[in-house]
Amino acid sequence: MKVAIDAQLAVGTATGIGEYVRGLSFALRRIGVDIEELQEPRIDPWRFDRRVLWDQFLLPLRARTSHAALLHCASGTMPLMCSLPIVVTVHDVAWLKVQAHAPAHSRWYFGKFSLRRYRHAQNIVVDSQFSRSELLGLLDVDAHKVSVVYPGVSADFLHTVRSSTANGTILVVGTVESRKNLAVLIRALPYVPGARIVSVGPSTPYQSECEELALRLGVRDRVVFRGYVSRDELLHCYATCQIAAVPSRYEGFGYAAAQALCAGVPLLVANTSSLPEITRGDATIVASQSADDWALALSRALKAETKDAESERALRQRAAARFSWTASARAMRDVFLRSVEA
Repeated sequence: MKVAIDAQLAVGTATGIGEYVRGLSFALRRIGVDIEELQEPRIDPWRFDRRVLWDQFLLPLRARTSHAALLHCASGTMPLMCSLPIVVTVHDVAWLKVQAHAPAHSRWYFGKFSLRRYRHAQNIVVDSQFSRSELLGLLDVDAHKVSVVYPGVSADFLHTVRSSTANGTILVVGTVESRKNLAVLIRALPYVPGARIVSVGPSTPYQSECEELALRLGVRDRVVFRGYVSRDELLHCYATCQIAAVPSRYEGFGYAAAQALCAGVPLLVANTSSLPEITRGDATIVASQSADDWALALSRALKAETKDAESERALRQRAAARFSWTASARAMRDVFLRSVEA
């Protein structure tokens, strides 16, 4: 069986979905699935008009000429017309829930338009039980067509060698956008002496709001925006931070949380969406909107004694089992087979 996979979001500045496509494609090949990645490096996937051009015109054309049995729309969008049966991964329904600040055309395309297209997929894959529940609450579709397949995390994170330095660094990984809720950590920072936030991820206009907030609170010098960094730099950030935090109001999965656990980093996450599900007791849970609660939790985590090597090893082993690309690829292969045989 040959499967064509939409890999356009792995072009250029690949964030969570790009990481997902790269990791899944590699793992599927390792278990014997014939994968052809479809992408056009000359097209910027982060420009809305270019994304629509790819999704609706170039992707179905490439799929048709790939001689594949199936198209995996791995980025959450589907073409209006396609000659192949489709499996779509719906990472979340954030565009219908928490993206009210975004332009209307983006909310429509990634929200209502995409939701209607999902009815035409042979099968739907989601990243968590939370996302499955959210999707089925919005979409009238046979629940048996919606499967949970946890994404994997690259083995690079499991092999990160942690520094034991208590340097007060709070690492926050992810696009700097409103739903990631970085502002609540900034509001907590004045009450956590000696701590600093290091934000790693692409910027949006929300970053300016965060910078202005930090300036007003007198902590601007303790909030560092690194922007998008290379894989090696990201691994170094996980290796050298003291703790990691994921304060997001909405996550369909939460790659930053999964990566932190695999890297053996003490982790704090918000009590919202999929985060308690994927961390399963291996992270401190904090009320997402309470700066006071975050200040207390961050202070405790930074003062806590470093866990012994055995505890860190056990944490990584649990995370490795949960976020195995091999297990993810095998589950996805089963979905592909069901879709082709239907």
